Amino acid sequence: MRCVELLAAAALAWATSAACMAQKVELGGQVRLQWTEQTASNLGPLALANVVKTGTVADPDSGATLETELRASGHGITGVATLQQSRWRDRTSDGQGWVNELYAAHDGGAWQFSAGKKIVAWDVGYGFRPNDMVQQEERLGLVTSTAQGRPVLMAEHFTADTAWSLVALHPTGSPQDRGVLEPALAGRVYQRNGALDSYGFARLGARNGASVGAALAWVAGDALELHGSLRYLSRADSKAINPATNGLVTSNPWRSGMVDDVTQLLLGGTWTHESQLSLLAEAWWDGSAMSDAQWDAWGQRNTQLTNLSAFGAPASAVAGNLAWQADAFGVSPNLRRNNVLMRVSWQNGPWTPTLDVLYSPADQGRVVTAALSWQGDRVQVQGGVRNFGGPDNAVAAQLAARNVAYITTTWTF
Repeated sequence: MRCVELLAAAALAWATSAACMAQKVELGGQVRLQWTEQTASNLGPLALANVVKTGTVADPDSGATLETELRASGHGITGVATLQQSRWRDRTSDGQGWVNELYAAHDGGAWQFSAGKKIVAWDVGYGFRPNDMVQQEERLGLVTSTAQGRPVLMAEHFTADTAWSLVALHPTGSPQDRGVLEPALAGRVYQRNGALDSYGFARLGARNGASVGAALAWVAGDALELHGSLRYLSRADSKAINPATNGLVTSNPWRSGMVDDVTQLLLGGTWTHESQLSLLAEAWWDGSAMSDAQWDAWGQRNTQLTNLSAFGAPASAVAGNLAWQADAFGVSPNLRRNNVLMRVSWQNGPWTPTLDVLYSPADQGRVVTAALSWQGDRVQVQGGVRNFGGPDNAVAAQLAARNVAYITTTWTF
Protein backbone atom coordinates (compact mmCIF):
# COMPACT_ATOMS: atom_id res chain seq x y z
CA MET A 1 0.00 0.00 0.00
CA ARG A 2 1.40 3.41 -0.88
CA CYS A 3 2.33 5.90 1.81
CA VAL A 4 -0.48 8.26 0.90
CA GLU A 5 -3.00 5.43 1.26
CA LEU A 6 -1.58 4.56 4.69
CA LEU A 7 -1.94 8.15 5.80
CA ALA A 8 -5.49 8.29 4.48
CA ALA A 9 -6.35 5.03 6.21
CA ALA A 10 -4.94 6.38 9.47
CA ALA A 11 -7.01 9.54 9.06
CA LEU A 12 -10.10 7.44 8.44
CA ALA A 13 -9.43 5.42 11.59
CA TRP A 14 -8.94 8.62 13.58
CA ALA A 15 -12.15 10.13 12.24
CA THR A 16 -14.03 6.94 13.09
CA SER A 17 -12.69 6.76 16.66
CA ALA A 18 -13.41 10.42 17.28
CA ALA A 19 -16.95 10.03 16.07
CA CYS A 20 -17.41 6.90 18.15
CA MET A 21 -16.37 8.73 21.32
CA ALA A 22 -18.93 11.43 20.58
CA GLN A 23 -21.56 8.75 19.90
CA LYS A 24 -22.56 10.58 16.76
CA VAL A 25 -21.27 8.21 14.15
CA GLU A 26 -22.76 6.13 11.41
CA LEU A 27 -20.86 2.93 10.73
CA GLY A 28 -21.41 0.34 8.05
CA GLY A 29 -19.91 -1.56 5.21
CA GLN A 30 -20.05 -4.73 3.22
CA VAL A 31 -18.12 -7.93 2.58
CA ARG A 32 -17.99 -9.34 -0.94
CA LEU A 33 -16.66 -12.71 -2.06
CA GLN A 34 -16.25 -13.16 -5.82
CA TRP A 35 -15.04 -15.93 -8.07
CA THR A 36 -13.94 -14.93 -11.58
CA GLU A 37 -13.24 -17.44 -14.36
CA GLN A 38 -11.53 -16.18 -17.52
CA THR A 39 -10.61 -17.85 -20.79
CA ALA A 40 -8.03 -16.35 -23.13
CA SER A 41 -8.82 -15.27 -26.67
CA ASN A 42 -7.07 -17.06 -29.53
CA LEU A 43 -7.08 -13.85 -31.59
CA GLY A 44 -5.21 -10.58 -31.33
CA PRO A 45 -1.62 -9.53 -30.68
CA LEU A 46 -1.36 -11.06 -27.21
CA ALA A 47 -2.51 -14.47 -28.41
CA LEU A 48 -0.16 -14.21 -31.41
CA ALA A 49 2.73 -13.30 -29.12
CA ASN A 50 2.21 -16.50 -27.14
CA VAL A 51 1.98 -18.54 -30.36
CA VAL A 52 5.33 -17.15 -31.51
CA LYS A 53 6.93 -17.68 -28.09
CA THR A 54 5.05 -19.45 -25.32
CA GLY A 55 4.80 -17.53 -22.07
CA THR A 56 5.49 -14.07 -23.49
CA VAL A 57 2.26 -12.73 -21.98
CA ALA A 58 0.40 -14.21 -19.02
CA ASP A 59 -3.09 -15.45 -19.90
CA PRO A 60 -6.03 -13.86 -18.06
CA ASP A 61 -6.11 -15.53 -14.66
CA SER A 62 -8.98 -16.94 -12.62
CA GLY A 63 -9.48 -16.93 -8.88
CA ALA A 64 -11.30 -15.68 -5.80
CA THR A 65 -11.35 -12.18 -4.37
CA LEU A 66 -12.50 -11.12 -0.89
CA GLU A 67 -13.28 -7.43 -0.41
CA THR A 68 -14.21 -5.71 2.83
CA GLU A 69 -15.54 -2.16 2.57
CA LEU A 70 -15.82 -0.03 5.70
CA ARG A 71 -17.79 3.22 6.01
CA ALA A 72 -17.85 5.84 8.72
CA SER A 73 -19.33 9.33 8.94
CA GLY A 74 -19.68 11.88 11.70
CA HIS A 75 -18.81 15.44 12.64
CA GLY A 76 -18.81 16.41 8.97
CA ILE A 77 -16.22 13.77 8.02
CA THR A 78 -16.99 10.84 5.70
CA GLY A 79 -14.64 7.95 5.06
CA VAL A 80 -14.83 4.78 2.95
CA ALA A 81 -11.95 2.29 2.80
CA THR A 82 -11.55 -1.08 1.08
CA LEU A 83 -9.34 -4.06 1.91
CA GLN A 84 -8.90 -6.70 -0.81
CA GLN A 85 -7.37 -10.16 -0.75
CA SER A 86 -7.09 -12.28 -3.91
CA ARG A 87 -6.11 -15.87 -4.53
CA TRP A 88 -5.24 -16.64 -8.16
CA ARG A 89 -5.06 -20.03 -9.81
CA ASP A 90 -1.74 -19.44 -11.60
CA ARG A 91 -0.20 -16.91 -9.21
CA THR A 92 0.36 -16.44 -5.52
CA SER A 93 -2.18 -14.59 -3.45
CA ASP A 94 -1.95 -10.84 -3.08
CA GLY A 95 -3.55 -8.19 -0.92
CA GLN A 96 -4.03 -4.46 -1.13
CA GLY A 97 -6.02 -1.67 0.41
CA TRP A 98 -7.16 1.78 -0.60
CA VAL A 99 -9.29 4.68 0.53
CA ASN A 100 -12.33 5.31 -1.66
CA GLU A 101 -13.38 8.51 0.05
CA LEU A 102 -12.11 10.66 2.91
CA TYR A 103 -13.43 14.19 3.00
CA ALA A 104 -14.73 16.88 5.29
CA ALA A 105 -17.99 18.67 4.50
CA HIS A 106 -19.62 21.83 5.83
CA ASP A 107 -23.34 22.59 5.58
CA GLY A 108 -23.85 26.31 5.12
CA GLY A 109 -27.51 26.21 4.20
CA ALA A 110 -27.77 26.95 0.50
CA TRP A 111 -23.99 26.61 0.30
CA GLN A 112 -22.21 23.28 0.73
CA PHE A 113 -18.43 22.92 0.98
CA SER A 114 -16.23 19.82 0.95
CA ALA A 115 -12.53 19.02 0.79
CA GLY A 116 -10.65 15.74 0.49
CA LYS A 117 -10.94 12.57 -1.57
CA LYS A 118 -14.51 12.43 -2.83
CA ILE A 119 -16.58 10.75 -5.55
CA VAL A 120 -18.01 13.48 -7.80
CA ALA A 121 -19.88 11.80 -10.68
CA TRP A 122 -21.48 13.98 -13.36
CA ASP A 123 -23.51 13.51 -16.56
CA VAL A 124 -26.59 11.57 -17.61
CA GLY A 125 -25.42 8.56 -19.67
CA TYR A 126 -25.25 4.91 -18.65
CA GLY A 127 -22.67 3.32 -20.95
CA PHE A 128 -20.61 6.47 -21.55
CA ARG A 129 -20.48 9.87 -19.85
CA PRO A 130 -18.69 12.54 -21.91
CA ASN A 131 -19.12 15.19 -19.19
CA ASP A 132 -17.84 13.10 -16.28
CA MET A 133 -15.16 15.78 -15.88
CA VAL A 134 -14.11 15.04 -12.29
CA GLN A 135 -14.54 11.35 -11.52
CA GLN A 136 -13.84 10.03 -15.05
CA GLU A 137 -15.20 6.67 -13.93
CA GLU A 138 -14.85 3.50 -15.97
CA ARG A 139 -18.28 2.34 -17.12
CA LEU A 140 -19.88 -1.07 -17.74
CA GLY A 141 -17.98 -3.04 -15.13
CA LEU A 142 -19.03 -6.59 -14.36
CA VAL A 143 -19.97 -5.81 -10.75
CA THR A 144 -20.96 -2.44 -9.33
CA SER A 145 -18.46 -1.35 -6.70
CA THR A 146 -17.59 1.87 -4.91
CA ALA A 147 -15.33 4.01 -7.07
CA GLN A 148 -12.19 5.71 -5.83
CA GLY A 149 -12.80 9.40 -5.36
CA ARG A 150 -10.55 12.25 -6.52
CA PRO A 151 -8.79 14.88 -4.39
CA VAL A 152 -11.04 17.95 -4.60
CA LEU A 153 -11.92 21.29 -3.10
CA MET A 154 -15.62 21.77 -3.85
CA ALA A 155 -18.28 24.42 -3.36
CA GLU A 156 -21.96 23.96 -4.25
CA HIS A 157 -24.99 26.23 -4.13
CA PHE A 158 -28.58 24.97 -4.21
CA THR A 159 -31.99 26.52 -4.73
CA ALA A 160 -35.34 24.84 -5.39
CA ASP A 161 -34.68 24.48 -9.13
CA THR A 162 -30.98 25.17 -9.67
CA ALA A 163 -27.60 23.94 -8.47
CA TRP A 164 -24.09 25.26 -9.06
CA SER A 165 -20.89 23.29 -8.47
CA LEU A 166 -17.28 24.47 -8.65
CA VAL A 167 -14.45 21.97 -8.18
CA ALA A 168 -10.69 22.31 -7.90
CA LEU A 169 -9.46 18.85 -8.92
CA HIS A 170 -6.03 17.57 -7.77
CA PRO A 171 -5.09 21.07 -6.57
CA THR A 172 -1.62 19.92 -5.41
CA GLY A 173 -0.84 17.90 -8.56
CA SER A 174 1.76 18.63 -11.21
CA PRO A 175 0.75 20.35 -14.47
CA GLN A 176 2.35 17.42 -16.29
CA ASP A 177 0.13 14.79 -14.66
CA ARG A 178 -2.11 12.99 -17.14
CA GLY A 179 -5.57 11.45 -17.18
CA VAL A 180 -7.45 11.42 -13.89
CA LEU A 181 -4.41 12.93 -12.15
CA GLU A 182 -4.45 16.17 -14.16
CA PRO A 183 -5.04 19.29 -12.01
CA ALA A 184 -8.10 21.17 -13.25
CA LEU A 185 -10.95 23.51 -12.44
CA ALA A 186 -14.40 22.16 -13.30
CA GLY A 187 -17.89 23.61 -13.01
CA ARG A 188 -21.45 22.40 -13.44
CA VAL A 189 -24.77 24.22 -13.49
CA TYR A 190 -28.11 22.41 -13.20
CA GLN A 191 -31.57 23.77 -14.00
CA ARG A 192 -34.88 21.96 -13.51
CA ASN A 193 -37.80 23.01 -15.67
CA GLY A 194 -40.71 20.70 -14.98
CA ALA A 195 -39.92 17.29 -16.48
CA LEU A 196 -36.75 18.59 -18.17
CA ASP A 197 -33.36 18.63 -16.45
CA SER A 198 -30.62 20.62 -18.18
CA TYR A 199 -26.92 20.80 -17.38
CA GLY A 200 -23.95 22.89 -18.45
CA PHE A 201 -20.34 21.89 -17.86
CA ALA A 202 -16.90 23.46 -18.19
CA ARG A 203 -13.37 22.30 -17.40
CA LEU A 204 -9.96 23.96 -17.55
CA GLY A 205 -7.12 21.47 -17.27
CA ALA A 206 -3.52 22.38 -16.48
CA ARG A 207 -2.33 20.21 -19.38
CA ASN A 208 -5.27 19.74 -21.75
CA GLY A 209 -6.82 23.19 -21.58
CA ALA A 210 -10.50 23.97 -21.92
CA SER A 211 -13.55 21.83 -22.61
CA VAL A 212 -17.26 22.60 -22.45
CA GLY A 213 -20.36 20.43 -22.49
CA ALA A 214 -24.11 20.25 -22.06
CA ALA A 215 -26.64 17.54 -21.21
CA LEU A 216 -30.42 17.08 -21.10
CA ALA A 217 -32.64 14.52 -19.41
CA TRP A 218 -36.38 14.55 -20.12
CA VAL A 219 -39.03 12.41 -18.44
CA ALA A 220 -41.42 12.26 -21.39
CA GLY A 221 -44.05 10.18 -19.59
CA ASP A 222 -44.61 7.49 -17.02
CA ALA A 223 -42.71 4.96 -19.14
CA LEU A 224 -40.26 6.95 -21.26
CA GLU A 225 -37.10 8.91 -20.42
CA LEU A 226 -34.77 10.50 -22.99
CA HIS A 227 -31.29 11.88 -22.44
CA GLY A 228 -28.35 13.29 -24.36
CA SER A 229 -24.87 14.65 -23.69
CA LEU A 230 -22.38 16.66 -25.77
CA ARG A 231 -18.80 17.75 -25.05
CA TYR A 232 -16.08 19.57 -26.97
CA LEU A 233 -12.44 19.29 -25.85
CA SER A 234 -9.65 21.46 -27.20
CA ARG A 235 -7.20 18.64 -26.39
CA ALA A 236 -7.32 15.16 -24.90
CA ASP A 237 -4.64 12.74 -23.70
CA SER A 238 -4.00 9.92 -26.12
CA LYS A 239 -1.40 7.43 -27.26
CA ALA A 240 -0.23 6.56 -30.77
CA ILE A 241 2.40 4.60 -32.64
CA ASN A 242 4.84 6.44 -34.89
CA PRO A 243 3.47 5.99 -38.44
CA ALA A 244 7.05 5.50 -39.64
CA THR A 245 7.49 2.42 -37.43
CA ASN A 246 8.18 -0.59 -39.62
CA GLY A 247 9.35 -4.08 -38.81
CA LEU A 248 10.94 -5.03 -35.51
CA VAL A 249 11.94 -2.34 -33.03
CA THR A 250 13.92 -2.59 -29.80
CA SER A 251 11.64 -0.47 -27.60
CA ASN A 252 7.94 0.13 -27.28
CA PRO A 253 6.93 2.36 -30.23
CA TRP A 254 3.72 3.53 -28.56
CA ARG A 255 4.08 7.04 -27.13
CA SER A 256 1.83 9.27 -25.05
CA GLY A 257 0.49 12.28 -26.89
CA MET A 258 -2.57 14.41 -27.49
CA VAL A 259 -5.41 14.72 -29.97
CA ASP A 260 -6.92 18.11 -30.80
CA ASP A 261 -10.50 19.29 -31.37
CA VAL A 262 -12.27 16.29 -29.86
CA THR A 263 -16.06 15.90 -29.92
CA GLN A 264 -18.02 13.43 -27.80
CA LEU A 265 -21.78 12.85 -28.17
CA LEU A 266 -24.29 10.51 -26.56
CA LEU A 267 -28.01 10.01 -27.22
CA GLY A 268 -30.19 7.55 -25.37
CA GLY A 269 -33.42 6.68 -23.67
CA THR A 270 -35.09 4.27 -21.26
CA TRP A 271 -38.53 2.67 -21.60
CA THR A 272 -40.00 0.97 -18.53
CA HIS A 273 -43.17 -1.14 -18.50
CA GLU A 274 -45.42 -1.37 -15.48
CA SER A 275 -44.24 -4.97 -15.08
CA GLN A 276 -40.74 -3.55 -14.28
CA LEU A 277 -39.38 -4.64 -17.65
CA SER A 278 -36.91 -1.98 -18.76
CA LEU A 279 -35.17 -1.32 -22.07
CA LEU A 280 -32.22 1.05 -22.36
CA ALA A 281 -30.78 2.16 -25.73
CA GLU A 282 -27.78 4.45 -26.20
CA ALA A 283 -25.54 5.42 -29.09
CA TRP A 284 -22.41 7.50 -28.77
CA TRP A 285 -19.42 8.95 -30.59
CA ASP A 286 -16.04 9.34 -28.91
CA GLY A 287 -13.56 11.38 -30.93
CA SER A 288 -10.75 10.57 -28.49
CA ALA A 289 -10.76 6.89 -29.53
CA MET A 290 -8.54 5.60 -32.33
CA SER A 291 -9.84 6.22 -35.85
CA ASP A 292 -10.74 3.51 -38.34
CA ALA A 293 -7.54 4.27 -40.27
CA GLN A 294 -5.44 3.86 -37.12
CA TRP A 295 -7.05 0.51 -36.34
CA ASP A 296 -6.51 -0.63 -39.94
CA ALA A 297 -2.80 0.26 -39.64
CA TRP A 298 -2.70 -1.56 -36.30
CA GLY A 299 -4.10 -4.72 -37.86
CA GLN A 300 -1.65 -4.50 -40.76
CA ARG A 301 1.28 -4.26 -38.35
CA ASN A 302 0.04 -7.34 -36.47
CA THR A 303 0.03 -9.24 -39.77
CA GLN A 304 3.47 -7.90 -40.71
CA LEU A 305 4.98 -8.99 -37.40
CA THR A 306 3.45 -12.46 -37.67
CA ASN A 307 4.87 -12.85 -41.18
CA LEU A 308 8.33 -11.86 -39.92
CA SER A 309 8.19 -14.81 -37.55
CA ALA A 310 7.36 -17.14 -40.45
CA PHE A 311 10.43 -15.81 -42.30
CA GLY A 312 12.75 -16.70 -39.43
CA ALA A 313 12.96 -13.47 -37.39
CA PRO A 314 13.93 -13.99 -33.72
CA ALA A 315 10.90 -15.32 -31.87
CA SER A 316 11.48 -13.27 -28.73
CA ALA A 317 11.73 -10.01 -30.72
CA VAL A 318 8.58 -10.73 -32.72
CA ALA A 319 6.63 -11.77 -29.62
CA GLY A 320 7.71 -8.65 -27.74
CA ASN A 321 6.67 -6.37 -30.61
CA LEU A 322 3.29 -8.09 -30.79
CA ALA A 323 2.78 -7.68 -27.04
CA TRP A 324 3.44 -3.92 -27.36
CA GLN A 325 0.57 -3.73 -29.82
CA ALA A 326 -1.84 -4.28 -26.91
CA ASP A 327 -1.15 -0.68 -25.83
CA ALA A 328 -3.80 0.31 -28.38
CA PHE A 329 -6.49 -1.15 -26.12
CA GLY A 330 -5.86 1.56 -23.51
CA VAL A 331 -5.79 4.65 -25.73
CA SER A 332 -9.34 5.71 -24.83
CA PRO A 333 -12.24 4.55 -22.62
CA ASN A 334 -13.85 3.33 -25.88
CA LEU A 335 -12.14 1.01 -28.34
CA ARG A 336 -14.01 2.38 -31.36
CA ARG A 337 -15.41 5.84 -31.96
CA ASN A 338 -18.94 4.67 -32.80
CA ASN A 339 -20.79 2.51 -30.26
CA VAL A 340 -24.35 1.27 -29.62
CA LEU A 341 -25.59 -0.17 -26.33
CA MET A 342 -28.79 -2.13 -25.75
CA ARG A 343 -29.73 -3.25 -22.24
CA VAL A 344 -32.79 -5.26 -21.15
CA SER A 345 -33.56 -5.81 -17.48
CA TRP A 346 -36.52 -7.12 -15.51
CA GLN A 347 -37.05 -6.74 -11.78
CA ASN A 348 -39.27 -9.56 -10.54
CA GLY A 349 -39.35 -9.44 -6.77
CA PRO A 350 -35.85 -10.15 -5.47
CA TRP A 351 -34.68 -11.39 -8.91
CA THR A 352 -33.25 -9.17 -11.65
CA PRO A 353 -32.03 -10.72 -14.92
CA THR A 354 -30.17 -8.42 -17.34
CA LEU A 355 -28.79 -8.66 -20.86
CA ASP A 356 -26.37 -6.07 -22.29
CA VAL A 357 -25.07 -5.85 -25.86
CA LEU A 358 -22.38 -3.30 -26.73
CA TYR A 359 -21.91 -3.16 -30.51
CA SER A 360 -19.29 -1.37 -32.62
CA PRO A 361 -20.61 -0.82 -36.18
CA ALA A 362 -17.15 -0.07 -37.64
CA ASP A 363 -15.94 -3.68 -37.27
CA GLN A 364 -19.07 -5.47 -35.96
CA GLY A 365 -17.35 -6.16 -32.65
CA ARG A 366 -19.60 -6.90 -29.70
CA VAL A 367 -19.49 -7.37 -25.95
CA VAL A 368 -22.42 -9.40 -24.64
CA THR A 369 -23.14 -9.69 -20.92
CA ALA A 370 -25.87 -11.82 -19.34
CA ALA A 371 -26.37 -11.63 -15.59
CA LEU A 372 -28.78 -12.58 -12.81
CA SER A 373 -28.96 -11.11 -9.31
CA TRP A 374 -30.94 -11.88 -6.17
CA GLN A 375 -31.39 -9.23 -3.48
CA GLY A 376 -32.29 -10.04 0.11
CA ASP A 377 -32.40 -7.79 3.17
CA ARG A 378 -28.64 -7.84 3.69
CA VAL A 379 -27.36 -10.37 1.20
CA GLN A 380 -27.06 -10.04 -2.56
CA VAL A 381 -25.98 -12.81 -4.94
CA GLN A 382 -24.95 -12.05 -8.53
CA GLY A 383 -23.66 -14.16 -11.36
CA GLY A 384 -23.08 -13.73 -15.05
CA VAL A 385 -20.94 -14.20 -18.12
CA ARG A 386 -19.41 -11.73 -20.58
CA ASN A 387 -18.29 -12.61 -24.11
CA PHE A 388 -16.02 -10.51 -26.32
CA GLY A 389 -16.75 -11.41 -29.92
CA GLY A 390 -17.36 -10.47 -33.52
CA PRO A 391 -15.45 -11.16 -36.75
CA ASP A 392 -11.77 -12.07 -36.43
CA ASN A 393 -10.73 -8.51 -37.29
CA ALA A 394 -13.04 -6.94 -34.68
CA VAL A 395 -11.07 -5.20 -31.94
CA ALA A 396 -13.32 -6.58 -29.18
CA ALA A 397 -12.56 -10.13 -30.35
CA GLN A 398 -8.81 -9.48 -30.08
CA LEU A 399 -8.70 -8.49 -26.41
CA ALA A 400 -6.86 -10.69 -23.94
CA ALA A 401 -9.98 -12.51 -22.69
CA ARG A 402 -12.67 -14.15 -24.79
CA ASN A 403 -15.05 -15.07 -21.94
CA VAL A 404 -15.37 -13.91 -18.34
CA ALA A 405 -17.74 -15.64 -15.91
CA TYR A 406 -18.29 -14.58 -12.31
CA ILE A 407 -20.37 -15.20 -9.20
CA THR A 408 -20.34 -12.92 -6.19
CA THR A 409 -22.00 -12.79 -2.80
CA THR A 410 -22.25 -9.50 -0.89
CA TRP A 411 -23.23 -9.11 2.75
CA THR A 412 -24.09 -5.59 3.95
CA PHE A 413 -23.80 -4.59 7.58
